[in-house]
Amino acid sequence: MHTDTPAEAAERAAGLVKRMTLEEKCAQLSSLWLGVDADAGDMAPHQSEQAGSATGIEAAAHGLGQLTRPFGSARVDAAEGAARLAALQRRIRSSSRFGIAALAHEECLTGFMAHGATIFPTALAWGATFDPDLIGEMARRIGASMRGVGVHQGLAPVLDVVADSRWGRTEETMGEDPYLNGSLATAYVAGLQDAGIVATLKHFAGYSASHAARNFGPVYMGPRQFAETYLTPFEMAVRIGRAQSVMASYAAHDGVPAHADPRLLQGVLRDEWGFEGTVVADYFGVNFLNSLHGIAADRSDAAVLALAGGVDVELPNMDCYGAPLLSAVAAGQIEEDVIDRAVERVLTQKIGLGLLDELPEAPTEVDLDPPENRALAAEIARKSIVLLANDGTLPLAAPAKVALVGPVADDKAVMLGCYAFPNHHGRNDADAIDADDPYPHVDMGVSIATLAERLKADLAGSLIEHVAGGTVLEATDAEIAQAANAAAAADLAIIAVGDRSGLFGRGTSGEGCDAPSHALPGRQPELLEAVLDSGTPVVVVVISGRPYALGTAPERAAAIVQAFLPGQEGASAISAVLTGASEPEGRLPASVPARPDSPPATYLAPSLARRSSVSTVDPTAAYAFGHGRSYTRFDWAPAELVSGPEVGPEGTVEVAVRITNAGDRPGTEVVQLYLHDPVATTVRPVQRLVGFARLWLEPGRSGEVRFAMPACMAAFVGADGSWVVESGALELRLARSAADTESAVTVQVTEPRCLEPGTRALTTRTQITLG
Repeated sequence: MHTDTPAEAAERAAGLVKRMTLEEKCAQLSSLWLGVDADAGDMAPHQSEQAGSATGIEAAAHGLGQLTRPFGSARVDAAEGAARLAALQRRIRSSSRFGIAALAHEECLTGFMAHGATIFPTALAWGATFDPDLIGEMARRIGASMRGVGVHQGLAPVLDVVADSRWGRTEETMGEDPYLNGSLATAYVAGLQDAGIVATLKHFAGYSASHAARNFGPVYMGPRQFAETYLTPFEMAVRIGRAQSVMASYAAHDGVPAHADPRLLQGVLRDEWGFEGTVVADYFGVNFLNSLHGIAADRSDAAVLALAGGVDVELPNMDCYGAPLLSAVAAGQIEEDVIDRAVERVLTQKIGLGLLDELPEAPTEVDLDPPENRALAAEIARKSIVLLANDGTLPLAAPAKVALVGPVADDKAVMLGCYAFPNHHGRNDADAIDADDPYPHVDMGVSIATLAERLKADLAGSLIEHVAGGTVLEATDAEIAQAANAAAAADLAIIAVGDRSGLFGRGTSGEGCDAPSHALPGRQPELLEAVLDSGTPVVVVVISGRPYALGTAPERAAAIVQAFLPGQEGASAISAVLTGASEPEGRLPASVPARPDSPPATYLAPSLARRSSVSTVDPTAAYAFGHGRSYTRFDWAPAELVSGPEVGPEGTVEVAVRITNAGDRPGTEVVQLYLHDPVATTVRPVQRLVGFARLWLEPGRSGEVRFAMPACMAAFVGADGSWVVESGALELRLARSAADTESAVTVQVTEPRCLEPGTRALTTRTQITLG
C-alpha cells in the first residue's frame, strides 16, 4: 500500500515523467477494451464503427494507462475475473520499465456492473429518496465490491440536470434540481472514494440539455443558465466531495464540444474550482471530434484538440492518443509539455492508488451480492417509491379478487436500468424488447422477483388474475379488451405500466432511447384508459425510467404509485408499499407532465415560463417536483425566522418549522426549503431548492427542522457575468413540494457583494430535533 502524501506523489510523478520516453508517456494516457461480448449490441455509441482501434494486449508494449471494464464487458465469474485481471496487470507491469500497473475502471451507476453483483435502484430513484446518507452508504458498498476484485475507478455518478424528461438518459440522473443532484452526488463521491475507488463525475457539462431531448444533440443556452443550473452540481461534488475524476460530455455547447473546451476543462474546473484530478474522455469522445463534430481533420488533430482542451485520458481504447498522437508530436502540432502535464496527473493518481507498488493477490472467493448489499438495495427501493395519489384505497385491505394487468407486471427486467448488467447486455435486434424472453443469453445473475410474484405472496388471501394486455410496445385490440374485462370482473384492478430499459434503441428508456413525447410507450395509454373505464377501482403502478403523462388517471384512479426502475429488490418494495408493510417515503425528483404533448418544462423556471394568459400552451405539471404523499397526515406550524430580520452577505439565515404526525401511522415528511428572490437585476427562477430534510415521525410525535442558509446561497450570475449577492428582500419558503408551500419568512440582505469564482457557499446546514 502506498504511503506517499499528495505532495510526495506529485513530486514522484514529475520525476518519472522526466525519465519516460514519448511512447511511454502516450501509453499512460491510453486505454484498452479487451474481451467485449461479441453477441451483445453496442455498449457505447458508434462502438461497432470504431475501425482502427487497438484491440489486443500487445498494444501495451510501452505500458498502459487504463483497462476498460474487465468485468462489465462480458459475463465472467467474479473470482476468475479477479485472477485474470491480476495476471493481466502482471503482464502490463512487466512491459513498463517503471513497473506501472494499469488503472482498471468499471461502470457503477446501479451497482458494480458485473454479472452477479447487487443491482441497486437507478439514480432517478436515488433522487426520489432525498437521502444523501443512504446514497453515500450505497456507494461505499459498491466501492468495496469493486476494490476487492482489483478495480480502481468507477464511472459514476451522473450529475446531468434533467431539462426534458423525454431524454433517454433521464433514468441515469437524479432529477431536475441542481441542489438535489449535487447533494446526492457529493455523498456518492465521498462513499465511493472512502472505499478506495476514484469517482468520476459525468457528463461535464450540459449534456442533458440537448436540443429536442435527443442523445448527442447540440446544446444551446446562455452562460448564466449553464453556470447556475448545469455546473452547480459538479461544483458541489468537486469542491465539497473532492471528486478525483471528471468525464467530459459528448455534447457541443454553443458549437464547442466539451472534449475540446479549455475554458471548461481548465478554466472552470481547475482554475476556478481547484480540481486536481484527471479528466477522462467519454467513450470514443476524442475520435468524435473528427468523426461526428467535424472540428478535427483526422485522429491526430482530434488528439491535439482534446489534450490541449484538457482531456488527460482517452477511453475506452487507444484510438487517438496512440500512434496518431505520436504523429502529431513529430509534425509539431503539439508540444510535449502538454503531454507531460496530463501524464503527471495520471501518474499522481496511480501513485495514490498504489499502482506503482506491489498489487494485492486476487481473492479466491468473491461474493458480489452479499446479504447486506441486498438489504441496502431493498431499503433504497422502499424509500424511493412515490405515492402520487390515493383516495384511501391504499394500503390494500386484502381484496377478494384482484386483476393484475399491464405489460410490466410479470417481467424481471423492468426493474432494472440500462446500466444494470442484464439490460446492458441485451440482444442486438429490433424485436428484443417484444420477445417473450428478451435476454435469452444473459442470466440475470441475481435473484429478482416480478411484481406479480411478490403480490401473490404478499396478498396470499386474494385471488389474483394476471393479464398482460400486450407488451411494452405492442398490443392488439383483443389483448387490451381481455385486460379491461379482467379488471371489470375484479374487486380491484392493479395496472402496471412503464418501461423496458436498454441501450441504443433496445429499450424504451436508457442511453440512446429518447422518446418523441411524454406518452407511455406503445399502446399502454390505451390500455390504461380501458382499465380505468372498467368501473372497478384502479391502482396504477408506474415502473419507469422517466415520468410519463398518465392520461385521465390523476382524476380517475384510486391511487397512483411511481417507481423509478427500483433494482433487484424493487418488486418487494412496491408490494410492501401497496400492502402497507412499508410507508411510502419517496418524493418526485422530476415533475410528472400533465399531457403527452406538454412542453418540456421543469419547476426551475421564471414566471414567464409558467402558465399565463399570453400563451395557449400550459406547461403546468400534473405532479410537481418534490411531490409525494404518505399514509399518515402531517401538521405544520408556521415557519419561524430564528435569526434576525436582516443579514449581511456573509451572514447566515436560520429558519425553523415544527411538524407533527397527526395520523395513526408512522411516516416520513420531506421538508423542502425554497429560495424566492422577488427583485433582482437578472430574471430569476420563481423559486429554487436550497435545502431539504427527511423527518420520520411516529404517530402523535413532533419534530423541528432547522435550516441555516448562508446568505451567499442567494448568489447568481449578474448582468456583468460575475457571481453576486444583491441587497434587498429574500423569501424563504417551507414547502411539501415545489407546488405546495406551507409558510414563508422574509429577510433583508443589507448590502451587495461580488464573489470570486469558486468561493460561494453551496450547501445549507440542517438540524433535526425530535420531541
